Amino acid sequence: MSLEHICVVLCAPSHPGNIGAAARAMQAMGLSRLTLVNPSRFPDAEAIAMAAGASPILDSARVVETLDAALSDAVLAIGLSARPRVFAGAVLPVRAAAHEALRLAQSGDVALVFGTEMSGLSNAELDRCQLVATIPANPDFTSLNLAAAVQIAAYEIYVAATGGAVWTAPVFEPATSHEIEELFRHGERTLIALNFLYPKQPRRLLPRLRRLFSRARLEKEEVNILRGILARIDQKMGHAPRAGES
Repeated sequence: MSLEHICVVLCAPSHPGNIGAAARAMQAMGLSRLTLVNPSRFPDAEAIAMAAGASPILDSARVVETLDAALSDAVLAIGLSARPRVFAGAVLPVRAAAHEALRLAQSGDVALVFGTEMSGLSNAELDRCQLVATIPANPDFTSLNLAAAVQIAAYEIYVAATGGAVWTAPVFEPATSHEIEELFRHGERTLIALNFLYPKQPRRLLPRLRRLFSRARLEKEEVNILRGILARIDQKMGHAPRAGES
């Protein structure tokens, strides 16, 4: 529910493509509220193209003439800025600012305020924000594309809200020690039949194969595949398993 109270505010965006890309970044991170302060071109076909499926955010975007109007209902405004300011007040890394945003979002709307592409937020615009957030970056090159900055801030908000859980790969049934040992014995027999392994002079081949199988943590199906490959090699060589061999 907290994400519903987070609003992204873009001040005087000059490039409609950045508006669309920002909308796409927002949708990927569960944010849906976008406010545009005096945009140069909006609505615009380029914004729709760059939104890549996030056009509902553009359709519902609020367009206002002043930053004061954009922040009228916000209980907290967080200005994103890379440039140090003398009178900036409280400054937090964007990750810490995301947690503060969610805390305040329990009681009202929180605005993430971004400046224009060329110069970012002006001092006057930043003065309207109670908190400044900055994205840690190379100190010799701190400037980020507007949509990229929105993406990072939205990501931090999403992770703070959800804990950052991600999808996991399915876990397949592991092979038993007995199955791996049978694979090892089968491989040993086949390598001997191939004249690749000489029982009287095995050197370190077998111990290294054991280490390989141990590190691989083979699954049951993987053992079956390897046994099938060995069986086909045996068949091609005309080497049938002896009684008792598997």
